[in-house]
Amino acid sequence: MARTLGIDFGTSNSAAGFAVDGVPRLIGFDGDTTTPTALFLDYEARRTLLGRPANDALLRGDEGRYMRALKRVLGTSLMHEKRQLLNDRVTFVDLIARFLRMIKEQAERETGLVFDRALSGRPVFFHRPGDPREGQAEEDLRACYLAAGFAQVDFLAEPEAAAIATNALDRPGELGVVVDIGGGTSDFSVFRSGEVAILANHGVRIGGTDFDRSISFDHVMPLMGKGSSLRKVMGDGLSPVPLAIYNDLATWEKIPFLYTPQTRRQVAEMEKLATEPEKFARLATILEDELGHDLAFAVEAGKIDVNRDGQVGRIALGEIEPGLAQPLSAGQVAESLAAYARDLSEGLQVTLDLAGVAPEAIDRVIYVGGSSLMTMVSDTMTAALPRARHEFSEVFTAVAHGLAIASGRS
Repeated sequence: MARTLGIDFGTSNSAAGFAVDGVPRLIGFDGDTTTPTALFLDYEARRTLLGRPANDALLRGDEGRYMRALKRVLGTSLMHEKRQLLNDRVTFVDLIARFLRMIKEQAERETGLVFDRALSGRPVFFHRPGDPREGQAEEDLRACYLAAGFAQVDFLAEPEAAAIATNALDRPGELGVVVDIGGGTSDFSVFRSGEVAILANHGVRIGGTDFDRSISFDHVMPLMGKGSSLRKVMGDGLSPVPLAIYNDLATWEKIPFLYTPQTRRQVAEMEKLATEPEKFARLATILEDELGHDLAFAVEAGKIDVNRDGQVGRIALGEIEPGLAQPLSAGQVAESLAAYARDLSEGLQVTLDLAGVAPEAIDRVIYVGGSSLMTMVSDTMTAALPRARHEFSEVFTAVAHGLAIASGRS
């Protein structure tokens, strides 16, 4: 019998499930209920690895190209540009479809059911309100699902799915907010339990990958030459180092596009002119050995450690240079993320205004999404909604659970 599969296609991780007598059942991926939203193009075996095997191949140092944060490309011109990868000329639609097809096939293999329809989560905004890329992003994602073999796909806002999963709508008279901080977007839903469900949705295009980017740009890229100087080719004097390479190297979805002969030549020229050539030698190593994602994972791990311990940690960069590390304190993390804290506060206030609800009227705040575990997020929300109860749900799977429940109603 054909069924609907609820899919939380995330920037960093994905999950899927369906309903059995109204109860959500999540699909297993390598012993877990989530899988990294990642691809690895294995040059030696000439195959595409998806999910956790993609991460494993990167960590083993296999020869190939790693891609992550593909969700952030939706709606952009990059989605439909053809690129030569392995033996094919493919687009990002093709690559994302491969990932979604893997989820579909795993669900069918595990359950013995046929899933010909998908209920997909989507951020409130892929980019920002009024952005012409909004409609295109949803159409791009729809095209990916259809290319993956689904005959039909419908969409549900991710914070609405989380509200369903957490029974947020089942406490009559309660006013609450779902705060969903994912890898690429942050969404807010104001809900009233009982007769009325969702009063307002709003979102901003920031998430955990942006947090990583700021920390990397501020505290790691200086080790690779950011902020240093270059001697002029002709005459005396110094010039600042261009920042474009560092911006891209700190951005998950842009890393794969740095490994070009042109970029490597540019860094080699800068190394010759640098007042601190050892830093550019590190940058050259990253490009030559394609270690950009290793660096990004190290930043992510350092961020998590400092957030968990609340004191001082380190970003280990021994893959780039033996013994290389960057100390990182909670204060430094807070400083790097201060602008995002303001954006989240403003996003929450817009949502409350759309719902016509005052901050002091909110009874309950429910956090979902892996990046909601950042202290900056809960501190910002607590300051804005001090009267409310603040609760962490199943942060990594709440959206998938809600989509699974909703899929049984479609």
